[in-house]
Amino acid sequence: MNQVEALARIEALGQSVFQTKDVAAAVGVTRTNANKIATRLAASGFLIRLARGRWMLSRNRNKLLVPEELTAPYPAYISLQTALYYHGIVSQIPSVTYAASLAKTRRYETPVGTFSIHHIAPDFFFGFERDRANVSIAVPEKALLDVLYLSQTKTRLFVTLPEVDLPKSFSWQKAAKFVRAIRSRARQRAVEEKIAQLKRQTIRRV
Repeated sequence: MNQVEALARIEALGQSVFQTKDVAAAVGVTRTNANKIATRLAASGFLIRLARGRWMLSRNRNKLLVPEELTAPYPAYISLQTALYYHGIVSQIPSVTYAASLAKTRRYETPVGTFSIHHIAPDFFFGFERDRANVSIAVPEKALLDVLYLSQTKTRLFVTLPEVDLPKSFSWQKAAKFVRAIRSRARQRAVEEKIAQLKRQTIRRV
């Protein structure tokens, strides 16, 4: 099978990012041979190798689709500063793509960018939707809360909250409801205090 035919079958999957096992199923070969085919296609510039066994079509570089593939079989969604920027809450474009996941916290360096994956407890893994590009992304309230939630962990990345411009549609009631899902009482109280402080600051600016 030549590269053109192999690429056509891979594109027929309808996925921008995929795994070697998907290539094997599409082309009808073993995973070993599928990896060789994908490697050749990457060398020719048709595919991008994201990580071991994970690939992306060169012609469709939507970085926001990548985290879910990097953390598979664990789910993930775009959140934190990346989602805050997506929703227009922060003005500075993050140099790293941030995501929350049930997978372990890990940083990935790939040809299409750096991805910072942060573990969220199962009881707090919600509050996201799929957009038109099929990207799982946190709603504004959850994106903000994820920053506050992770500010209580050992990482120092989220200790300082960037300056935010909350839209009129931002729901403090929804945020309060989300916070109540945090099982750790100590962390829940800490996040509640930060939300209350942020709400007071927002009201004063208005």
